[in-house]
Amino acid sequence: MTTLSPAPAPAMRVVGEALRSGTLAGLAMIPFAAVFRAQGLRINEYGRKLLELVVGEVGHPLHDVLTFVEHMVISWVAALPLLLVLDRVSGRWRRALVGALYGASFYVAVNSLALPLLFGDPTPWKLGLQVVFPSLVVHLVYGVTLALVARR
Repeated sequence: MTTLSPAPAPAMRVVGEALRSGTLAGLAMIPFAAVFRAQGLRINEYGRKLLELVVGEVGHPLHDVLTFVEHMVISWVAALPLLLVLDRVSGRWRRALVGALYGASFYVAVNSLALPLLFGDPTPWKLGLQVVFPSLVVHLVYGVTLALVARR
């Protein structure tokens, strides 16, 4: 006789999906960030500052590992609100559009307003398009990727 285990609670399914799709979306951002960094553009400025605020300055291989871990944790947490919204959206293109709007909104609210305020920095908008563009693009990539890979 085979017994079936009960289905996970809805909250646990959302958390599990945030881990899965948040990981994929977080990973999708990395090549774009690498290209921007190779071009000498500013990228992940606040990831670096947040990491230093939490753990202080650390040397390189550990810094790279901690930066990756921080990036994944933020990707998982940031996935949760979008997943809740996407549960009500049907159609691949609509979901992609919602993801793009989420990525842009996240960039504006968090990276271009809240974090500069927290750290006493000028907003990216005051620093110019060369500062806005890379971070905005990677946040759009995150939102669209998450929207396209997320399961209901």
